[in-house]
Amino acid sequence: MQRITVTLDDELVAALDRTVAACGYQNRSEALRDLARAGIAQVHEDAGGSAAAVAALAYVYDHRQRELAKRLTGSFHDRHDLSVASLHVHLDHDSCLEVAVLKGATRDVRDFARHVIAERGVRHGRLVTVPVELENQKHAHGAEPGRRHLHVRVKEAR
Repeated sequence: MQRITVTLDDELVAALDRTVAACGYQNRSEALRDLARAGIAQVHEDAGGSAAAVAALAYVYDHRQRELAKRLTGSFHDRHDLSVASLHVHLDHDSCLEVAVLKGATRDVRDFARHVIAERGVRHGRLVTVPVELENQKHAHGAEPGRRHLHVRVKEAR
């Protein structure tokens, strides 16, 4: 680990201190490390990022919107190669929250998320991606014989 010196204006230091307190960091260094990782990951993602990603797509929609649930289900079936799992929650009489776990090429995951969020009746949507490397390996697990299967390795922010 290296020690560096950073000069920040008073407003930014005050905002950093509020973040430290609100998030329960032990000190400014811990907060700055997390913020730097997040910023580096965002720059990497904006520049084309990783070829593959796992992601959580969270969106709220009006279940009474004509044919929306059917269109959303159809979209997920059309891209079943990206869809890993989903969670459906009834928030009130009108609104449903869905969280979908996606895995695949980063561009495909982002395009699919934009398509879902853009559907009429989807009120809020957000995609959180994690860059990964997909490795197709052959090896044994426990007593089972070796077989080829996919491993997902999270890429570290650099």
